[in-house]
Amino acid sequence: MSQQPDQPTGGKPQSQQHFSARVPERVARGVYSSGQVVMDGPKEILLDFLMGITRPFSVVARVVIVPQTLNEFIPALEQNLEAYTKQYGAPQPPPQQPNEHKPTIEEIYEHYKLADEMLSGTYAHAVLIGHTATEFVFDFLTNFHPTPAVGARVYLPAPLAPRFLNTLKTTQARYQQRFGNKEIPPDQSRS
Repeated sequence: MSQQPDQPTGGKPQSQQHFSARVPERVARGVYSSGQVVMDGPKEILLDFLMGITRPFSVVARVVIVPQTLNEFIPALEQNLEAYTKQYGAPQPPPQQPNEHKPTIEEIYEHYKLADEMLSGTYAHAVLIGHTATEFVFDFLTNFHPTPAVGARVYLPAPLAPRFLNTLKTTQARYQQRFGNKEIPPDQSRS
């Protein structure tokens, strides 16, 4: 996932192989996210990327992944954070407001606009991750015939990446506790 969407079973991500995907014009510029909401269900994980800097607050990207993709996404993001830290140092977390109220899901969606065309989200079964000194970029891919395509491109400020990783890990643990480890065997994952 770090450099290519298909990884060998049981091995580490291969970062030397070349991979390319079509990037439709509508997603090429990407969207900037200042927050994320991650929710799980029995068959999929929902990633909502929020923009809370400018008004109106909005959900700028909604991506739907399966648990197997989450299981691959987490170590790929860990690997990228490790590479980031070696190159630039540990990302500094943003300052927290004292006694900051943590909003409920209902409060978040009461204040964040979700466009009708985004309600069903974008399906992705792989993620390419890159980073600069200031941000991480996630290209969420579908690898269907005839060519892989980027369904959503999201930019995340580097200081938010460790918190996003922790949210993904918490979601993974909660999913496994609620629904068990329903990982798709690698030889049956694509028909």
